[in-house]
Amino acid sequence: MPIITAPVTTPPSPGPGTPVPLPEIGYATATYTDPSGTVWPLTDWEAGWFTLSDGVSGLGAAPYELTSDKHPRGGARLRHAQPQPRTIVWPLFVQGKDHLEFLQRWRALATAFTRTLRRDEGPGVLEIARPDGTRRQIRVFYQEGFEGQAKQGYYRDADSAVLSLWCEDPYWVDPVPLTVTRESATLSSFLDPYPTVSSSQVLGATTLNNPGDTVVWPTWVITGPASLITFTHADTGESFSLNPSASAIGHGDLLAGQQVTISTDPPSVRYQNGDNWFGGLNWPAATLWGLAPGDNNVAFALSGSGPGSSVSLTFNPRYETA
Repeated sequence: MPIITAPVTTPPSPGPGTPVPLPEIGYATATYTDPSGTVWPLTDWEAGWFTLSDGVSGLGAAPYELTSDKHPRGGARLRHAQPQPRTIVWPLFVQGKDHLEFLQRWRALATAFTRTLRRDEGPGVLEIARPDGTRRQIRVFYQEGFEGQAKQGYYRDADSAVLSLWCEDPYWVDPVPLTVTRESATLSSFLDPYPTVSSSQVLGATTLNNPGDTVVWPTWVITGPASLITFTHADTGESFSLNPSASAIGHGDLLAGQQVTISTDPPSVRYQNGDNWFGGLNWPAATLWGLAPGDNNVAFALSGSGPGSSVSLTFNPRYETA
């Protein structure tokens, strides 16, 4: 006796590259890049799968855990707000012209997400792109949900999965880095054409703007010549110095063109050949400070600087929402 099944109804789907409405953030397109670097469109019906936007959640502001102290006059006072990992719920509808094509797509997508849990591969990247060309990304790990919905008529040539994606860092990141460079002025003669003094010590005070919603941790690149490098955050008083002649390094002054890279998250100091120069920082006083949202008043000081001396920092703004 033949089994009568209800026909599979394909939900309304977007065309290729068309922004779709997503809860909490408005119109956007979405892609997922798996740990191998393969990019999977998530809002393009022609790919054979697309997002069921009505079920998407977790794209808004990061969750926080609040620590408070009781107040003697009643109530409490906030002591600390700790951002917590977020979970993004992302429903996908997968289809094919027949069962074999559907199954191939279903299996490939399942592998693309679950491989984030392999020890040697790491997270994937979910990207939200706006019609104006701006993008925000977040690193994701598969948590659960790649199971069929077991509805009547499904898993023949279509089915849907409701993925839970776990994000260890709850903030969204602009993939386009911002770089600021300050260079030493060209030294000039004291007498030609007029009495002049050119500093060989200070690149100067400057204001750095972080357009994001939370603190960023920049990467610094110092180019010699320089004998001592000091970075000071004037608003907080935090600072750190690098001495290329420190006993833990024994290199001597940076010569023209020689470079050192300082990462503030994770902390590291590397000479251009990869040597570890972490011992050249002025521990225990050193604080590898970050940039708060908005304007930051900072100063770069290079003793022994000259033509070609420069400092550059690079960071990616981080945001609460997609």
